[in-house]
Amino acid sequence: MDLKEQLKNLFPDHQNIDNEDGAIKEEGIWLQDDPIICKYEKRKGKPITILEGYNGAESDFKKLAKELKTKLSVGGSIKGETIILQGDYRDRIMEILKDKGFKVKRVGG
Repeated sequence: MDLKEQLKNLFPDHQNIDNEDGAIKEEGIWLQDDPIICKYEKRKGKPITILEGYNGAESDFKKLAKELKTKLSVGGSIKGETIILQGDYRDRIMEILKDKGFKVKRVGG
């Protein structure tokens, strides 16, 4: 029995409530109304994918980056408010983010 089932047993009348601005927190990651921008660049001759535009908490941002890196089995980093992943994985990243409930906008190519 996981924690959610235990909490449902303890508090059967509890309802999940949306946040004040209409965005919903799902699976521990903040979902936003604005789209995340997915770009492709080459740096020093090597392809990279850049994700920008996430405006949630920094801990959720790190969690999202780690999840993307493990699902794609690639390296990457977080610099400022961007996630940089090694390789051109725009299509797969967009599918993963859409499945999680994010809006994604593809930029370039």
